[in-house]
Amino acid sequence: MLRRNLIAESAVVVLLLVSIPCFAKEPRLEYPETRRGDQVDTYYGVQVDDPYRWLEADARTSKEVADWIDSQNEVTRAYLDSIPQRQAIHRRLTELWNYERYSVPQQTAGRYFYSKNDGLQDQAVFYVADSYEDEGRVLLDPNRWSADGTIALGATVVSDDGKLLAYSRKESGSDWSTIYVVEVDSGQQHSDILHWTRWGNIVWNAESTGFFYVRYPEPEEGQQYQSLSINPMCYFHRLGDSQAQDRLVYRRPDQPKWSFWLQRTDDNRYLVMSISRSTDPQNQVLLRPVAAPIDGEWTPLIKDFENEFSLIGNEGNQLLFLTDLDAPTKRVVAMSADQPGREHLKEVIAASDATLEGVSLFDGKLVASYLRDVVSQVQVFGLDGTLQSEIALPGVGTAHGFGGRQTDAETFYAFTSYATPTAIYRYDVRTGQSTKIREPRVEFDPNQYLVRQAFYESADGTRVPIIVSHRRDLEQDGMRPTLLYGYGGFNISLTPYFSVTYATWMEMGGVVAVPNLRGGGEYGEEWHEAGKKLNKQNVFDDFIAAAEWLIQEHYTSSNKLAIMGGSNGGLLVGAAMTQRPDLFGACLPAVGVMDMLRYNQFTAGHFWRDEYGTTEDPDEFKALLAYSPYHNLREGEQYPATMITTADTDDRVVPMHSFKFGAALQRAQVGSAPVLLRIEKRAGHGAGTPTTKQIDLAADRWAFLWKSLGMSEE
Repeated sequence: MLRRNLIAESAVVVLLLVSIPCFAKEPRLEYPETRRGDQVDTYYGVQVDDPYRWLEADARTSKEVADWIDSQNEVTRAYLDSIPQRQAIHRRLTELWNYERYSVPQQTAGRYFYSKNDGLQDQAVFYVADSYEDEGRVLLDPNRWSADGTIALGATVVSDDGKLLAYSRKESGSDWSTIYVVEVDSGQQHSDILHWTRWGNIVWNAESTGFFYVRYPEPEEGQQYQSLSINPMCYFHRLGDSQAQDRLVYRRPDQPKWSFWLQRTDDNRYLVMSISRSTDPQNQVLLRPVAAPIDGEWTPLIKDFENEFSLIGNEGNQLLFLTDLDAPTKRVVAMSADQPGREHLKEVIAASDATLEGVSLFDGKLVASYLRDVVSQVQVFGLDGTLQSEIALPGVGTAHGFGGRQTDAETFYAFTSYATPTAIYRYDVRTGQSTKIREPRVEFDPNQYLVRQAFYESADGTRVPIIVSHRRDLEQDGMRPTLLYGYGGFNISLTPYFSVTYATWMEMGGVVAVPNLRGGGEYGEEWHEAGKKLNKQNVFDDFIAAAEWLIQEHYTSSNKLAIMGGSNGGLLVGAAMTQRPDLFGACLPAVGVMDMLRYNQFTAGHFWRDEYGTTEDPDEFKALLAYSPYHNLREGEQYPATMITTADTDDRVVPMHSFKFGAALQRAQVGSAPVLLRIEKRAGHGAGTPTTKQIDLAADRWAFLWKSLGMSEE
């Protein structure tokens, strides 16, 4: 066990095994001096101070910000490296991480494409095989693209004939990506290189002579990591042409903040364009025959943003959509291309009390993935909506995948849970049989761990689910170090999955607790709506209630309770710790949205306005100011030990959020509980982060919690 290994490792650790308050005898850290400006903004007659506005500048163009980052990292590194247990934690994380991990395969033209990481490779390697049972051969190895592993593989899209692969590279964790083309047989790279793409929407034509893609205008020099992501354009690229020769397919200069996602039906009959105005799933839908001219007209199927319409596939001129129209938990409907609009819809699969997350069409059958109280359930329907069978999953957990073409008679999926490493399965659509094809070998015994789902009441009486995981032999005495992780937003569901970091934490004697807060998608669109805009406080109330429940159930106590979340979850941690600093022993906000008054002025922030609201509306401004973490820190308050993590190339949630919040928290803090900023170099929002950096970050977090929660006292 890690705890025994840690204690045996050094006499220094033994000296820590005394019952003392964690920070009682430690002096307050000396933080770098952070200049305060005199910026004041006025909103509806309310004056709001913003003394750290200068930290919004990009470190690549501001020496003052770059020097400040270095000085913060120096303090943080010295503190973390002084924790004797960190080395053993890092070693154990490395041991557990060292196992083969596979993606769900994709079959195209009789070939199988998948990603595999041998264990400690910085980036997964992309393979092609002639059978799903074969290892195959390496097609792309991103580990050869950079010495430090910071160039990652993004989108991978195979042409219909299986001969060409269009793929994107993403550097230093940025959302920006560059598209390349490689021949599958020879591995030869084509000369095609397409710049300034972001989200990986690549659609081959049926002839494999070119593809559609979405790009953005080239940003001004030095602004690519901060300027707003606006004015997307859909182009067609013919292989061998330069990007300057690409033909414009669609753009909306009158709506620069809209975004596009293009699909081609598998029968090569239609192009379907989905238009979004934010991260909300509700969208417009346009249709055009594939045979139409590149710059031809589009027919509107859905003209507004009132509902979600996600294309599943088509049977002739009948288009199948997943929708929340008259169905907060979603259903499947059919629409004729010749009679568009809501008034002509035909229901195929009715809504149920479970949340319908996704639907795939294979061999005349609809494979529907549901969430029932946060647990996966997969059912198979006929095209007439008749329930035919249920796919028997290997346990209680999360199943995902089920991709492929409509003519396929097989598909693949992954299954995982908090105590079950991810395994890969093949599903035969015609026989209804699942076969395990990849099973990881991890130095982890699931039988030693308990995973329990429970429900608790939030402040307004709402019933909220929570999953708690820990060692079976753990004594529930109210003194267990506990990690409470949450998200609560953007219609995203937190479902059970295996994590090496969680496994290590549980080995250390810790409890992992994950509540399913409002704002997520676990119970459909009504659950999402209950945690957005003017209802956002519900999310924080749910999270705080989860913390109180863990204490009431005698899992832990306030001084043993840590909270963690990233991105919107970083906002969650920031809001919870500013509203209830007495409730937590340590806080780990990661890449969080901390300045709610200015978030929409940077990169992808404008997409979040339907989730959070903006200062352009007086009621929304009032709600934002009431919980914005940066604006609700109080000088002279005793806040929990906090380590704020971000990255210099995060162009999703720009690092200024963490910088400003961290600077204000260091100034506000009284007492000796540390406030650290850990700022990763050549990294972004999380996707594509090299394995070495992931292990380093996890070791820093768990070492910080080991000390902050007094785990050496046990």
